[in-house]
Amino acid sequence: MKYSFRNDYSELCHPEIFEALIAAQKEQNSGYGLDKHSENAKKLIQEKLETNNCDIHFVTGGTQANATVISYILRPYEAVLSCESGHINVHETGAIEATGHKVYTVPGQDGKLYPIDIINALKTHTDEHMVKIGMVYISLSTEVGTVYSVSELKALYDCCKENNLYLYIDGARLSSGLAASDVEFHLLKDLCDVMYIGGTKIGLMSGEAIVIFNDQFKPYFRHHIKNKTAMLAKGFAIGIQFERAFQDNLYFEMGKHENELAYFLSNELKTLGVPLLSESPTNQIFPIFSKDQVEELKELYDFEIWGEVEDKIAIRFVTSWATTKEACIELIQDIEKIISK
Repeated sequence: MKYSFRNDYSELCHPEIFEALIAAQKEQNSGYGLDKHSENAKKLIQEKLETNNCDIHFVTGGTQANATVISYILRPYEAVLSCESGHINVHETGAIEATGHKVYTVPGQDGKLYPIDIINALKTHTDEHMVKIGMVYISLSTEVGTVYSVSELKALYDCCKENNLYLYIDGARLSSGLAASDVEFHLLKDLCDVMYIGGTKIGLMSGEAIVIFNDQFKPYFRHHIKNKTAMLAKGFAIGIQFERAFQDNLYFEMGKHENELAYFLSNELKTLGVPLLSESPTNQIFPIFSKDQVEELKELYDFEIWGEVEDKIAIRFVTSWATTKEACIELIQDIEKIISK
């Protein structure tokens, strides 16, 4: 196996994150996220958001963040609206449903939801015999690599507020999504009620930062984190990582790096005449090959099979903070040899 393009969390963590952890290895810190590193990380994030009017909580993973946030905000009879491709619907093993809340899905378009999707969902949930839609869930970037623009996010959030719904942004790949869109980090405070800043998929060993903007969800959230078994005793291990990630723009530079290499791959594949399932501007790209070509590629590289496209196969290549230009060039060279046969 030459290289894995299966995901963006195959490597342990960015060297500068690792160095920060090593530097603190003999420190004694308070537990449960009440340490100096976590507090400083929160301040750094707030500075980038250009507000201190938000609460920030660190948890270890994305599914944990989603289940904790959604179960806290929704009432027992409420559901969360998601695109069919949404992570909470496809890749979280019923974690949301296990909290007692239905995930109601609509097809969306290119992995994204639009105000019309919200309106249509509300029209089909009209009385007490059906779950009440209480929240809209979106991802930035989406599960198919697409991104929302500022105007699209604003339209969604306005629609949510007009219909007494809450907007929650899954930011597992937020760094990549921001690098590929006109959405600036500090604008997010006015574009949703709650979000999380992904760390696991952008160079941290593990960790996500839940950011609560809506004042009504701030009280007792730590109680809920503990109740949902999401409170880490050594919370400083995540705090240290976010503290370093939000110094010197490291968090944002990692997203730019992986996007640049994905863009290189996309352009080279197009030059070779390889079709793409979607026009993804982020670090996930979806080339389409014949079944025989996929089998040959599998002998050289690790990647995910995305699905059948007529008589061919769409696969997914994911670039990470650690992916090198050399690895991408070698991949293109091998693809050229395979498709030229």
